[in-house]
Parts: sequence; structure tokens; C-alpha cells
Amino acid sequence: MTVRLVLMGVAGCGKSSVGAALAPRLGAVYVDGDDLHSPENVEKMRAGTPLTDADRWPWLGRIGETLRDPGIVIGCSALRRIYRDRIREMAGAPVRFVHLTGSRDVIAARMGKRTGHYMPTTLLDSQFATLEIPGPDEAAIAVDIDQPLDAIVAAILAALPATQ
Repeated sequence: MTVRLVLMGVAGCGKSSVGAALAPRLGAVYVDGDDLHSPENVEKMRAGTPLTDADRWPWLGRIGETLRDPGIVIGCSALRRIYRDRIREMAGAPVRFVHLTGSRDVIAARMGKRTGHYMPTTLLDSQFATLEIPGPDEAAIAVDIDQPLDAIVAAILAALPATQ
């Protein structure tokens, strides 16, 4: 199977954990989109300053370029339709998006437990304000994160064949 999959959603929704568990099941490699941010973007987020579209644009290009190779599962917030369109354009091949959904309370609790990440919980509201849920024409898969990791991965795997 040629996999070009983006795990999307607000900060703290579990993109990295799901990606690390899902990619081997698909015979793919997981890439954390956070690793593709510029140092300037990381510093802005660490300081609690939301990124602008201008800040995100080069990063989204790097996400798309990474997806040019098949066999990639990448974690990327991809909060707005224009961001997902940019990723698709730069990938130059079909890309499937999996929207990891959850309530603000569930995600804030998860963010409060993680250590060593530069994204502060204070930016969570700006993430939800920016989020544009994928439309029906995007054929995205939506998975509720308020369940065990194995169940999230199983839900994604079950949805993939029907939506490929």
C-alpha cells in the first residue's frame, strides 16, 4: 500500500503517539512534523505566541515535500483547509488526512501531563479557534481520541481500506 498519511489536529491530540504506533502497522515511517518547524517558529510557540499563516507556510511546504516519498505517516496540525491544500500541492500525490478529534478538556489534560514539549497549554484555545474541520470533499477520517491508543489505531486501520 502506498501510504501518504497526515495525522492532524490541535496540539496535544496525540499525533506523535498515534503516529509512532500506526506507522509500523502500515509498513511506513513516522515523521513528527514538529521536527520540521524552523527554530524561529519553535521559539515563538515556546514564548506562547501563536504562529501566523506566514510563519506556517514554509513549514507546510516542508511537510508536503516530505510526503513526496511514499510510506510516510506524518503528524501535522493542518488546522485550516488552506494548510491541507498546501500540503497536498507540495506532496504532488494523493494524501489522506486523519483528524484526531477530542474535547478541549481531554486535550488540555493530556497536554498538562506531557513533559519536554515547547507548545504551552495556553495556545490550545488559539488552536481550536483556528481549526477548520475537514469537509466531506476532503475524504478525511475522523477518530475520537478519548479511547485507548490501540483502539485509535484500530479505528484508523479499519477506516483506511474503505476510504482509499
